[in-house]
Amino acid sequence: MTSIIPFACSTCRVTMIEGGGDAAGWSIFFLLVVILAMLGGIAYFMFRIARREKEHFDPAYADDYVPRDSE
Repeated sequence: MTSIIPFACSTCRVTMIEGGGDAAGWSIFFLLVVILAMLGGIAYFMFRIARREKEHFDPAYADDYVPRDSE
């Protein structure tokens, strides 16, 4: 990995050196945190929508459950 540093742009090179040589690892960790936050937000809003729908559900529109005949 250190052989690639001379070919990097100056910003990337300085960031990698200041990051202790583990800037790529930290960027992957940051992206993991962002992805998990997005998935958590999506799950939160899906459960919130489902809960609100259940609270405001009109039973007049519910289908009656008809069990299958046991054979």
